[in-house]
Amino acid sequence: MFIETDLESVLTHLNKLTPETKPEWGEMSAQRMVEHLTDTLRIATGETPQELLIPEEKTERMMAFLYTDKLMARNMEVPFAKADTPLRNEELELAIDEFVEAYLEFQELFAENPELKTVHAYYGPLNYEQWDLLNKKHLTHHFTQFGIL
Repeated sequence: MFIETDLESVLTHLNKLTPETKPEWGEMSAQRMVEHLTDTLRIATGETPQELLIPEEKTERMMAFLYTDKLMARNMEVPFAKADTPLRNEELELAIDEFVEAYLEFQELFAENPELKTVHAYYGPLNYEQWDLLNKKHLTHHFTQFGIL
């Protein structure tokens, strides 16, 4: 049901994208979506630290969602993922390269620091397993959005 998060599987899907690939919902371009996935990895590594945006008592319910087979809702808006965020890369291929670099940094950081937890604005402090669950849902969400799953 959800995509596997190993790099080979993820790249198999990302490499189906073209600059002309249109989303089935939402306003992001294919390149903006890839850069958004990179942004999420940078949140996970703590490179782009987040503050909790929900009351702390709601994090337990949000975290429980990670362990379900429920999909992420379509068209949800979050303050750290705006469709009109300027693109960082000159082209889609460079955005995918940037994603790969961030992915490898994410894997390495948590391999070297297995007890590490970093804050997601809506889920609270997450460890590697929880980030991986979130990444599965997140990648599945956006790959479905762009018809590449």
